[in-house]
Amino acid sequence: MRFPSLGTFGALLLSGALLAGCASNEPAPDLQEQDLYQQAQESLDAGRYSTAVTRLEALDTRFPFGRYAEQAQLELIYAYYQTEDWEQARAAASRFIRLHPDHEQVDYAYYMRGLAAYQAGRFSLEGLELIDISKRDLGATRDANVDFGELVRRFPESPYAADARQRIVYLRNVLSRHELQVADFYLRKGAYLAAINRGKWVLEHYPQTPATRDALAVIVEGYMGLNMPERARTALQTLINNDPDNPRLDGKTFEPEHVDAKPLTL
Repeated sequence: MRFPSLGTFGALLLSGALLAGCASNEPAPDLQEQDLYQQAQESLDAGRYSTAVTRLEALDTRFPFGRYAEQAQLELIYAYYQTEDWEQARAAASRFIRLHPDHEQVDYAYYMRGLAAYQAGRFSLEGLELIDISKRDLGATRDANVDFGELVRRFPESPYAADARQRIVYLRNVLSRHELQVADFYLRKGAYLAAINRGKWVLEHYPQTPATRDALAVIVEGYMGLNMPERARTALQTLINNDPDNPRLDGKTFEPEHVDAKPLTL
């Protein structure tokens, strides 16, 4: 089976699939299972991933309980991934997990499912500050975070777990920043309760990320906007205790950025 190298994903993700017309790659209908599998292997070895997809799909359809069925399903995940068909790669991985939950290589299927979601969400991971983040769909990024998390929980000793953990750290930072930018959007629009709830969400769901400190600042300012000074001061005390060098602080004084109010001092 083809396993992506954990240390060379940059090169892997830049490698293009050699796309060819499916009709010309359709295997002969009377081809035997072993011959069809061998053709699929030759396509994979040559980097003809579109052809490999066609042959592996045919193998899966014609011989669903054959000798090479499970291996073909695993390699189909990889072939879909290499053709950048993230949705099909995830579907194939989910199917393998459902059909073979105790397979010795099921951790690979979990990993590839997360990796496909990670790739599908790359547009949301780059240039995060360039547009109104509240208009972005981070669904695939959230899926990747969940998928990698499930891999780490179920298979902590998997050879893919270390890479998954690193990706989780990055994904959680991205997702928490997204929440803060949405909260900032709400503050600018005067939706103070919504901003506070976003800040609390970051504290609850992403407690180990750098964004938690700015989440506290959002909560302080949100309560100032709601004219709830006591709650604002309570949040301010927590901010001072946890992040005394926050750029919104001047000693024990908080400078609001969007709320039309005087600075808040303890």
